[in-house]
Amino acid sequence: MIKNIFIILFLVILSCKGNSQEKAVVQTVKKEPFKITKTDAEWKSQLTDLQYYILRKAGTENAFTSDLLDNKQKGVYVCAACETELFKSDHKFKSGTGWPSFDREISGNVAFDTDHKIGYPRTEEHCATCGGHLGHVFDDGPSNTTGKRHCINGAALRFIAEN
Repeated sequence: MIKNIFIILFLVILSCKGNSQEKAVVQTVKKEPFKITKTDAEWKSQLTDLQYYILRKAGTENAFTSDLLDNKQKGVYVCAACETELFKSDHKFKSGTGWPSFDREISGNVAFDTDHKIGYPRTEEHCATCGGHLGHVFDDGPSNTTGKRHCINGAALRFIAEN
């Protein structure tokens, strides 16, 4: 009887480490050269801790904490690291998600990539000039415009008001 229990226990333990249960984690990382490149130390000295965490380490700020979330002024949102124009205020909308949201980017100024960090593919957005992480784009935006929701970390942006 004890021998049977040990055999069953051994088989259970052995089956728990099967290759069929392992998932390959694939991350696509853009290796394109950006117009602006700096060392890690240079970025750390230029950016706040939160900006560095988001832009250089692909972090996410807490929902509903951005000063830009409820900004309704006319102007343009630029990259907090290099001041590349990324989004126009005319394309900002209230998504209710807790992050500034836009239905489109300024064409050519935002680069896209796919990340699998949370187990499924998402479209990640970067500044096309310096490579700074901005956020992600989803297909649940306003259906009367592009249908896209660019969910952007406010700390990755700086707002420049119209004249």
